[in-house]
Amino acid sequence: MEHTLADKTGRLKRAVFSVLGTVFLGLGTVGIVLPILPTTPFLLAAAACYLRGSERMHHWLLNNKLFGGYIRNYREGKGMSARGKIFTLTLLWVTIMYSAFFVVNLWIIQGVLVAVCIGVTVHLLRIPTYRKTTLVVTQNGEPFTVKKKKRETV
Repeated sequence: MEHTLADKTGRLKRAVFSVLGTVFLGLGTVGIVLPILPTTPFLLAAAACYLRGSERMHHWLLNNKLFGGYIRNYREGKGMSARGKIFTLTLLWVTIMYSAFFVVNLWIIQGVLVAVCIGVTVHLLRIPTYRKTTLVVTQNGEPFTVKKKKRETV
């Protein structure tokens, strides 16, 4: 059984896309804790690369507990959760302000860091805020909202 040049080229392309997907996934993961590095573009690039390189990895990424919902919500235009935005913005401002005023001594670099912080903040605030829908059930033709009971502490 001979492998044609097209078979070899196709396998090479899939391997390259799989490796790129893994690199982008790594950068996106680092971007979760490093505010200067964006998370969303890298995760979307990872999903696109895995789509072309490895169906198994693409499926894994979209169903991953940590990244799956994040990617699906962004792709569907639902946006980010309010909790995610608050966490990201808090981490962003704390780390950049610390770096700008306690690590870096050059005012030009401090200005660039603050500008990056402002730019990322504007970008994040422009992303729609994802809200979980509340279940509405009808009883005798009248709608009512079902809410979880708070746990009682003893």
